[in-house]
Amino acid sequence: MKIEDRFRSAMRQEGLAYTTEQTYISWYKRFVRYHNLQHPEELQREAIEQFLSHLAMVEKVSASTQSQALNALVYLFVKVLGRSKEEYAFKRAKRGKKLPVVLSKEEVQGLLSYIPQGSPHTLVRLLYGCGLRVSEGIRLRIKDIDFQNQVVWIRSGKGNKDRALTMPESLQEALKVQVDKALMQYEEDHLNGGAKVYVEESYNRKTGGTASASKEWYWVFPSPHLSEDPRDGEIKRHHIVEAAVSRWLKDARQKSGLTKKITAHALRHSYATHLLQNGVDLRSIQEALGHSSVKTTEIYTHVVKAIQGRTKSPLDDL
Repeated sequence: MKIEDRFRSAMRQEGLAYTTEQTYISWYKRFVRYHNLQHPEELQREAIEQFLSHLAMVEKVSASTQSQALNALVYLFVKVLGRSKEEYAFKRAKRGKKLPVVLSKEEVQGLLSYIPQGSPHTLVRLLYGCGLRVSEGIRLRIKDIDFQNQVVWIRSGKGNKDRALTMPESLQEALKVQVDKALMQYEEDHLNGGAKVYVEESYNRKTGGTASASKEWYWVFPSPHLSEDPRDGEIKRHHIVEAAVSRWLKDARQKSGLTKKITAHALRHSYATHLLQNGVDLRSIQEALGHSSVKTTEIYTHVVKAIQGRTKSPLDDL
């Protein structure tokens, strides 16, 4: 089996996201080209160090990009080529401390007013209302929307962790409409010969292939078009893509006149900051965001202090 196929197989067995798979394969190809198409099995740790140095010194990539490349190559050498994990433990490039872009509640309200009605409006409100990563929002399944308990379930989020979030009261009716719309699309697909969606291969095999064709695993925000799944070549219904969300936010930002850089993640940052302003404790916010450490969540305390003016400027005393 070719090394690229072995690489893909290892990632799929571990259930890594397809976007991660594509990113890792891209770094593998760049790494091999840099070393004049040498087979990775002929290369050692020094080859990775040389490549990372080239990225930093010649291509001037950011610390986060360099870290992404390192993650891909360590995965290749340890998980695919069977090298020692200890031998391939690298010191990571330091990232500068960056404060997040945060919108005021009024700015969020203004931005939302320019998001197209229907699925786009419901999804963007959900991203802000639950502090979701955009990948978590677009990958929601019918079974993840629990109207009985008024909970939105995030399954296999970053770090392969699950979490439960309170469903915003003001969003419940819109979510019901969206779920009904998705179920209508499911029925239409079913009548046209199938309603398959992507389900992790190992689980789908365990269910005899029924999970990928079931209502509960169908997307809450399905794509308007069927497409071929590059993992197995089958025609399936994918979910809305991240690029669509970025486009809605870009258009809304221009129409609203906001000058801040608006991304889906800015809505997540705003959610956390607004919770903190409302008196919600840091530990609860950490759990809602799915952060592994409360230190990651503490960054929002700096933003809140600046907004509330706790540290008074001496200029105001003159």
